[in-house]
Amino acid sequence: MRSGLRWAVPAVAVAALAAAMATSRERAPRAEPLAAPSLSPPIVIAHRGASGLRPEHTLASYELAIAQGADFIEPDLVLTKDDVFVARHENNIADTSDVADHPEFADRRTTKTIDGEQVTGWFTEDFTLAELKTLRAKERLPMLRPANTDYDGRFQIPTLEEIIALAKRASAETGRTIGIYPETKHPSYFASIGQPMERRLVAALDAAGWNGADAPVFIQSFEVDNLRRLHALTKVRLIQLLDDTGGPADGAAPSYADMISPAGLKQVAGYAWGIGPNKDMIAVGSKPATTLVRDAHAAGLRVHPWTFRAENYFLPRSQWKGLNPRGHGDVEAAIRRQLALGIDGFFTDFPLIGVEMRNAATGKGSRPKGSI
Repeated sequence: MRSGLRWAVPAVAVAALAAAMATSRERAPRAEPLAAPSLSPPIVIAHRGASGLRPEHTLASYELAIAQGADFIEPDLVLTKDDVFVARHENNIADTSDVADHPEFADRRTTKTIDGEQVTGWFTEDFTLAELKTLRAKERLPMLRPANTDYDGRFQIPTLEEIIALAKRASAETGRTIGIYPETKHPSYFASIGQPMERRLVAALDAAGWNGADAPVFIQSFEVDNLRRLHALTKVRLIQLLDDTGGPADGAAPSYADMISPAGLKQVAGYAWGIGPNKDMIAVGSKPATTLVRDAHAAGLRVHPWTFRAENYFLPRSQWKGLNPRGHGDVEAAIRRQLALGIDGFFTDFPLIGVEMRNAATGKGSRPKGSI
């Protein structure tokens, strides 16, 4: 899921940030549009694992998410120099690993253009898997999640193969079907450097026996042509990611706003099983909800919004508790509202909260065995 600078915490004092956020105002609540019944029982997707409690994209984060009841664990996938999929938020690992502490890799720091933006750091495609395995993960948002820094340096960067093995092992141990929800990160960029992702990803899933529409897998992407190519290669369910600004990096659509028109959603339904919109495209705080869930359902598309985070910093002012941006606000209210609007699942950094809200909304104490 997107983050980058968009979700980076500014290097300012907590009090100053709180004061800035306190200036925000919301319109008075209005009547909700007619809710659209879910097309599928809502699922809880652990965004980069239980990333609110452990450094993201580590086996420890995924393991905790599974223990907390998540239905799916989400790895963002990038490629190594020797064409192995690993889980990192971006191919730039400057903020998610201790690579800067390794003098043997100092000369690999460079600047590249990724999706039209210049980025400086160390990049997975410049390292073999063996080299990446000498690094250790670290917390990407230390100002907001200081407790997670206690785990810095403990965990390796996991491969897709290791994540699949974890999901299968956990499924056998718990009696629940634990699925994976991989995102292809910067597929056009990787294709431009001679490392197209699609066939490699399909081959990895085929090797796991996951090649049908009933496989416990969703593949997601912010790009369009990447998903269209995957649609021709696999029957695994595909999810078109959408943001509330901008458009696909591959230029296959003018903007995400165009893609959520009735005509745009109909086109998406031609290759995807569902959409993964920024949650703010559905509802924000007490503002009137949009009709996106209803419109997507009318096109036959499931809706899995991202990302519900507990920290005040990520919530509208009406859902803050206290003034500390890193304090936890009323994310439960945000999840409840969108479940009431008929979403079919959602991404969260805090799977236990997500599971509790989903179960309360559906009247179930736990997920049925084998349910995805």
